[in-house]
Amino acid sequence: MKLTILSLLSTITAASAAVLSLSPENFESATSGKTVFIKFFAPWCGHCKAMAADWEKLADAFASSTDALIAEVDCTDEANEGICGENGVQGFPTLKYGNPSALEDYQGGRDYDSLKAFADENLKPMCSPFNLDLCEGEEKAKIESYTAMSEDDLKAKIAAVDEIIKTADEEFEKGLEALQQEYMDMMENHEAKLAEAKESAQYKILKAVLALKKSQSGNDEL
Repeated sequence: MKLTILSLLSTITAASAAVLSLSPENFESATSGKTVFIKFFAPWCGHCKAMAADWEKLADAFASSTDALIAEVDCTDEANEGICGENGVQGFPTLKYGNPSALEDYQGGRDYDSLKAFADENLKPMCSPFNLDLCEGEEKAKIESYTAMSEDDLKAKIAAVDEIIKTADEEFEKGLEALQQEYMDMMENHEAKLAEAKESAQYKILKAVLALKKSQSGNDEL
């Protein structure tokens, strides 16, 4: 009986410590209308493993919240490349918070107390189409104007911005490739000049002769 109770408690503890794993299939539905705190990670990352228990504890603390969500995204999963790329994830773990469609970088401590204090202060309902009563002024007017638009018009506006982002990314990649090629050309030119200088002056022979003279005279300053 004791073993059964311990096993049950272990199961309950494991279940309560689970962190919601986000993917393209559930990202929108899981984060909709919530202020989120997301850990972007890689399973092999040492720092990710080190903070895993504290992140699970944080998720457990907010498990019953209807306004906040603690979750994680495995960026080594090919299916999640879009989510990680769109949020500018370049290293692990990367922690981001706020509006799911406009996440901000978290720069605080990675221990539970730091994470919990930050979450208590920042994971509150914020102005959004889901919480229009929290909006005011220009931001509220803008949301109301977008709400009045048709789905097709909204999709067209989003597509226009996506195209700008895509073009900017392509231009960046091309520029980076050009810089890499320029660097390679400079290195090749540099190495060629060094090789030519050493060969033209019989550099190795000169140094060998000098070494011989030093050994013969016992004068290291030659």
